[in-house]
Amino acid sequence: MPRLRMGMIGGGPGSFIGPIHRIAAELDREIELVAGAFSRDADRSAEAGRGYGIDPARSYADIDAMLAGERGRGDPIDFVTIVTPNYNHLPAARAALRAGFPVMSDKPMTATLAEARELADVVARTGKPYALTYTYSGYPLVREARARIAAGALGAIRKVVVEYPQGWLAGAGEGKQAEWRLDPARAGEGGCIGDIGVHGFHLAEFVTGLKVTRLLADLGSVVPGRALDDDCALLLRFENGARGVLLASQIEVGELNGLRIRVYGESGGLVWRQEQPNDLMLHHGDGRTEIVRAGDPGLGRDAAARMRTPGGHPEGYLEAFANLYRDFAALLRGEAAPLLPGVAAGLRSMTLVGTAVEASRAEAGWVDLKV
Repeated sequence: MPRLRMGMIGGGPGSFIGPIHRIAAELDREIELVAGAFSRDADRSAEAGRGYGIDPARSYADIDAMLAGERGRGDPIDFVTIVTPNYNHLPAARAALRAGFPVMSDKPMTATLAEARELADVVARTGKPYALTYTYSGYPLVREARARIAAGALGAIRKVVVEYPQGWLAGAGEGKQAEWRLDPARAGEGGCIGDIGVHGFHLAEFVTGLKVTRLLADLGSVVPGRALDDDCALLLRFENGARGVLLASQIEVGELNGLRIRVYGESGGLVWRQEQPNDLMLHHGDGRTEIVRAGDPGLGRDAAARMRTPGGHPEGYLEAFANLYRDFAALLRGEAAPLLPGVAAGLRSMTLVGTAVEASRAEAGWVDLKV
């Protein structure tokens, strides 16, 4: 089957997430990076193109040049991937969609909730596919957890706890990655809540199949002088009445990328940790604890279809990203991709950010989460 041709916006020299997207997209040989507007600086865009090994004529000086240039080719790109800081997600996606190109975007959807609503309208008007890389929904055992909960393995859900601790911004936060994430003009209205809190929120709704309807938010800028939050605590209420907790922090010294979700129902519970992604712990009502491992013969269809190696061969972050790109490739070829995060997931996450920031600032207590 011919490979889909990808054009990248962002991902220039020094980018962390750009190369991640490129590696993940190309892992299954269904997609190939062939073009890009990698930087606002034409020389740096050309430098990035050389590093990615693409035709120099397809390293463009800006987004408009790439979209126009690709539309004029006999072998144009099939879709655009956006890997810029948050403030450019709306203009880049809007331009690509209006030019007729589907979009895969790094999260969050946009910098603000108002921008997310505008982008959702553009997606609806153009009718072009749009997806977001909420990476953790691509892990096989996360999909297994979702399937088991949907099948009633835990009974009615009572409690959901999702934690995302990091420590890399406990100090001054130097370097390119910290610089833009701490700048409201580039990151948007949320700091930690928009960077990693949205991951925890999406994971909680994805795994349980339940929507959050109310929240109580306490967001803080712990390190002096910061304009955006670096530590977040939210209490949640789900549509079925279940209680939840969302903790996200980037100032917890010693923590790396400790995303963890725990879900408890009437007859069981489960635990999944991102730093040990190939194990899913199931607690049964009779006192037994079962460890489900990646590659086990009893895995459901969604999990088994996203494993590339036999059990005991760890798969992780890159493979989870690649699973989302595999889903997106299927979508572009006219197949179903029901687990791929799209506009609805993006809007819900940006509604969380906007609502939590406003409610915390106003010390409003419990508020409704209205998309």
